[in-house]
Amino acid sequence: MYNVTIWNEFVHEKVHDEVKAVYPEGIHKALQQGLDSPDFTIRTATLDEPEHGLTDEVLNLTDVLLWWGHMAHDRVEDEIVNKVVQRVQEGMGLIVLHSGHFSKPFKKLMGTSCDLKWREAGEQEILWSVNPTHPITDGVNSQIILEHEEMYGEFFDIPTPDELIFVSNFEGGEVFRSGCTFTRGQGKIFYFRPGHETYPTYYNPEILKVISNGIRWAALNSYAIKPVYGNSQPVRPLKVLA
Repeated sequence: MYNVTIWNEFVHEKVHDEVKAVYPEGIHKALQQGLDSPDFTIRTATLDEPEHGLTDEVLNLTDVLLWWGHMAHDRVEDEIVNKVVQRVQEGMGLIVLHSGHFSKPFKKLMGTSCDLKWREAGEQEILWSVNPTHPITDGVNSQIILEHEEMYGEFFDIPTPDELIFVSNFEGGEVFRSGCTFTRGQGKIFYFRPGHETYPTYYNPEILKVISNGIRWAALNSYAIKPVYGNSQPVRPLKVLA
C-alpha cells in the first residue's frame, strides 16, 4: 500500500471559468479519482489549507507527493518548502507535474532556474517513450498523442537527468524532455510535463497510467534505512592475521 498526497495550489479553478469547466472540483480531485487504485491511499492538500495542507504528520505519512502549481508559486511558504525538500532527501518520492517545474521545491532540489520556452496555442503533442524498459513506461504505448496541449520547448534549464523517459514534439517543431528522473539524497523524483489547466489531460487513461507507474517507482525508497553520518567506530574489531 502506497500513501500518496496530491498537492494542488487550487487557484485557477476558482478564478478562471474555462479551467473550472474542465476541472470543476480541482485538478487534485480529478487526479485523485483517476489514480484510484487498491494499492493507493490518496489524500489531497491545497495552498489555502493551514500549512498548505502539508503538516509534519501528513509529510511523514506520505510515500509519494504529487505537485501541481502555476500561478501561486510565490505564495508557498519557505518553511513548508524546506520540509518538503528534507522529506525528499530522506526518501519520500516526488512527482512534479507540468508547470510545477517552476515550483519552489523543484527549483531548490534541482539547483537551477528550471526555465524553458512555452506557448499556449492548443497544439498537438506527441510524447515518445525513449526508455521502454523503465518501470514508468510499463504497459504504456510507445507514443501518447494529446490533441491539445501547451507547448514547452528546449532549452529546459535543469541538471542532466538520471534517466530520460519521454521526449515530446509539438506542431511548431519544438521538442522537450517531458519525462525525467532524478535522485536527491534517498528520494526519487519524476518530472512529467503534460497537464495544462485548460485541457482535459488528467482524464487521459494513458497519462494516468504513466503517473500511476511513477508513483510505484518513486515510492521504492520511502522506507529506506537512513544513512548514519558522523564519527564512527568499527563494527567489530579487526583480527590480526599471524
